[in-house]
Amino acid sequence: MRRVLLKLSGEALAGDKKTGFDEDTVRRVALQVKQLLEDGIQIGIVTGGGNFWRGRTSEAIDRVKADQIGMLATVMNCIYVSEIFRSEGMKTAVLTPFECGCFTKLFSKDRADKYFEKGMVVFFAGGTGHPYFSTDTGVVLRAVEVSADVILLAKSIDGVYDSDPKINPAARKYDEISIDDVIAGNLQVVDMTASILARDNKMPMWVFGLNETDSIVNTMKGRFSGTKVTV
Repeated sequence: MRRVLLKLSGEALAGDKKTGFDEDTVRRVALQVKQLLEDGIQIGIVTGGGNFWRGRTSEAIDRVKADQIGMLATVMNCIYVSEIFRSEGMKTAVLTPFECGCFTKLFSKDRADKYFEKGMVVFFAGGTGHPYFSTDTGVVLRAVEVSADVILLAKSIDGVYDSDPKINPAARKYDEISIDDVIAGNLQVVDMTASILARDNKMPMWVFGLNETDSIVNTMKGRFSGTKVTV
């Protein structure tokens, strides 16, 4: 594969701390991404914001404002992660769908393509730039826009199950499942808007556990132990 989009959940970035950043976790991600770059793979990254903010669980403030806070949380995450990547010798760029002062560059497909061709890791922060859309929708949208070959969903859980394995110890893990079955079963690999966008644009997704040793590299080198969501 030539170009992939990696989605890192905010919770996964926090590691065992559950909030904020766990530098060791982020550095392990950086070292794996560096290996893939050296193999000639172009890599874009989207982060969630759940390590800082989960506004949808709060009824204290307006939903639009809550979503805007969530967008800014992803900007903070991308800036932090990109700096850890830089400390490991990689070149990075952070793109947002809205002006963010001197902290980021404004997203465009042409700009992203230019950075990819220069061998940079491109971070897509700020979601879609609009409320009522999650970072799930943001990652599928960006993957489609920049013609990625696949979305890598690095989560705190190691694949797609027929029920929540945290609640049901007998939950069954899928090695492969179609996006149509994900939608029909409401399995929440990504939210429904993102699932339909992936289906309509034939964008495959591979789901795996971030905290497994070398899981990103193993996924790209054929030693995959998660779930492939086919289209």
